[in-house]
Parts: sequence; structure tokens; C-alpha cells
Amino acid sequence: MVMPLPAPELVDEHIRPLKRVEYERLASEGFFDDERVELLFGAVVEMTPIDRAHVLSAYRVRETLARRLEGRALVLEGSPFAASDISEPEPDILVTAPSDDWTEHPTHAWLVVEVARSSLRKDRGVKARLYGLSEVDEYWIVNHEDGVVEVYRDRVEGAWRTKTVHGRGETIAMLRCPDVLVHVGEILPPPE
Repeated sequence: MVMPLPAPELVDEHIRPLKRVEYERLASEGFFDDERVELLFGAVVEMTPIDRAHVLSAYRVRETLARRLEGRALVLEGSPFAASDISEPEPDILVTAPSDDWTEHPTHAWLVVEVARSSLRKDRGVKARLYGLSEVDEYWIVNHEDGVVEVYRDRVEGAWRTKTVHGRGETIAMLRCPDVLVHVGEILPPPE
């Protein structure tokens, strides 16, 4: 029998969140070897399965940003981000300052990008809140469902004050590096 999580009887109970250092220790000991998971607000959450369009979109975002930011930033794909003591998401793309740190995951991001179709609710909800509470300068959702890129900026007390939506034919400039332009049509799958 599979029990729903959390059990209804525990709704009013204080549930202790898993700390990031504990999560990393468990991962290093092989506890999640056969699973795609990430730590969100102290909970180990299964990552949404990805399809070919997701893979290509993330690849194109990474390649575009890596070319245009060469030598100025690290552009990482599927890399852990030390968002807080109880959160370690693995965004599709993470842009950080250059670093030679071989031991710690980044705690500050110039840009976080999530590619979304089936994960759109999570990316607009819990992930947007998480990144808003973290040291993230801006957050993009490459929204396959609507064929747009949603850009979130201006964090104030954990909330994004501005959201703009960009369609095919438009370009987006990074906040940190305004000379870096990304053409929306290049990172979205062809229209159906």
C-alpha cells in the first residue's frame, strides 16, 4: 500500500526539513544513485522526466550563453545550486561568476534558467519562490507550453517584482551582461 505524503494526520505537525549538508552526505553515500532528485525547502523532490525538446532547448540556452559569455562567467547545465541551508535545486542552466572552487556549489547566480513543459506549475511556483529567496539576480522559464520565455527580475523580500514575457522574434538581454542577447526563437522548439 502506498501512503500519500504527507499523511493527513501530520498536516499540523512540525516536519523537520532535511539540511543541505545532510542531503549532500546522503547523495555522496549513494542514497539517490538511481533517482533524479533535488532538495527544495528541505524536501527531497523527484525531478520531472525530460523529453528530447527539453534536452535540446537546455543545450541551446547553454551553448548560446557560453559563447556570448566566454571568459566572463561559468555557464553550467544541470548543476547543483546551494540556494540555502535547506535547498539545493539543479536548474537546467546556471550562470555564475567565474570560479576555481572545486569543492562548494555556487551560492549566488547571475541567471537561473528552467526549461518547462510538464514542470511549468513547479517552475512558476515553488522554484520561482525558491530562486526569489536566494541570491539569484534573474530567473528565466523557457516555457514550451506557451512558446515564450518568462523573465523574472527585481527580487524584493523573496518575491519577483517584475515579470516580462518574450515570444519568438524577440531578444532578451541579461541583467548582469546587457550586451549578451538571446534570441527567443533559437531556444524554443519549433511551433507545432
